[in-house]
Amino acid sequence: MVSLHRSLVLGVALIVTSGGVSGALVAADAIPKIPGPTDSPFDPLRGMDANGRIPKVILPADIPNPERWRYIPEGRIKPGSPIDRFMVTDFIYPTFDYEKNVGAGGGIALTDIDFREQRRREFAAVFLSHTTEGQERYAVLWKRWLHSQDLPGGGVIQEERSAITANASYIRTLTTRFYGFGSHTIAGDETSYTDEATVVSCGLEDSLPRPGDNVVMVFGLRGEYHNLARGHVTDRPNTGDLYPELVAAGDSHSSLWLSTGLGYDTRDSQSNPYHGWMIQGLAETVPVETGGDQGARFTVRGSLTIPLPGLFHDGGDAGEENPPTDTIAIGAMTEWTAGTLPFWALPSLGGRDTLRGYIGNRFTDRAAWHASIEYRFWPVPRGFAITDSIRIERLGLAPFYELGSVADRLGNLSQARVHDSVGIGLRIGLERASVFRCDVGFSHEGSAVTIAYGLSY
Repeated sequence: MVSLHRSLVLGVALIVTSGGVSGALVAADAIPKIPGPTDSPFDPLRGMDANGRIPKVILPADIPNPERWRYIPEGRIKPGSPIDRFMVTDFIYPTFDYEKNVGAGGGIALTDIDFREQRRREFAAVFLSHTTEGQERYAVLWKRWLHSQDLPGGGVIQEERSAITANASYIRTLTTRFYGFGSHTIAGDETSYTDEATVVSCGLEDSLPRPGDNVVMVFGLRGEYHNLARGHVTDRPNTGDLYPELVAAGDSHSSLWLSTGLGYDTRDSQSNPYHGWMIQGLAETVPVETGGDQGARFTVRGSLTIPLPGLFHDGGDAGEENPPTDTIAIGAMTEWTAGTLPFWALPSLGGRDTLRGYIGNRFTDRAAWHASIEYRFWPVPRGFAITDSIRIERLGLAPFYELGSVADRLGNLSQARVHDSVGIGLRIGLERASVFRCDVGFSHEGSAVTIAYGLSY
């Protein structure tokens, strides 16, 4: 299934709202008052130290689960028109991404991380990009956080796991790969096709019963239309020539997807955790699709994050909002299907998030499993300023090892051939919830490079 990629770019790392993790609170009189936005001319360091360190702030006594609220200093919330807020919360910038199966891409992004001047409660963006392999991607995104509160001394606190979203995208991929079904396919089985996809979606994620609680529910509605054509990979067969029935069933295909999920999440952050674990079950049903068929895809995933002593730092200090923290992260997932789905919507491994040493969609079938371990550490715990308003918070590395396989049904996964990949990634953190990565993975079929926004799990 083609969906809106999390990719997009170093610039996209600017779009996520907040930085910092709350821990034990310090006394109110130990925290300097942060002037409100109208007390003085705008200062991009208001609420921050000159090196980018963000001191902890006292949170209201009635805030539940305080470590899951992100503090946004007043220096990152500038009032005024988009022109007034340019390069503070309103950005126009070039983008760059890379994935082996689509090539290097570039484009332009227009983002407003304080859309409609809602004190960083809303985000909106438009992305336009084109790659060296002829791929096109155009997307519009909107997001609103459900639980956000102004602090009397300035700045905003925001609970990160509760939000509503809406997205629309058009993606034309000329070099989508298909290798056939099963875990025993070889690199020589490669075929290619063009997938022209239009996707419109909306979603809700919220914690129960209070903001930041461990139980997290997910609802989503997504409409997709896919038009398939001949592939453009040089010296490789066209998928439609070798699998005419599969391509015919997946061509000119419309579908409506309903997503329902429930999870238990003890992590201190969903986007960049330092400790805790989670488990989630997700059901994606297709009540309406071309031809009158019906199908579903089910996923169970989990992760565990363990903090470790800093390899290149002392872990910051007790008065810091987001201290550098090294971790071991372990993730696993199992996915399977029921009913009838087009071949491009079946579980697959390879690419930016699974078996990163292989090209995207390298292994496909009706069931899949994947497991990964990463050691995430920060050789540069204090970053550097790009402008007065934009700074690299820290730089990190993450060696990783992954295993996974696919099979024709869930019960046969234990008998399928297991594939693995190993690699290392560069991590660039702009804020706690905003991490950009470049992963280099290696497998017995060669290497693959992925540049993307956000951690893989």
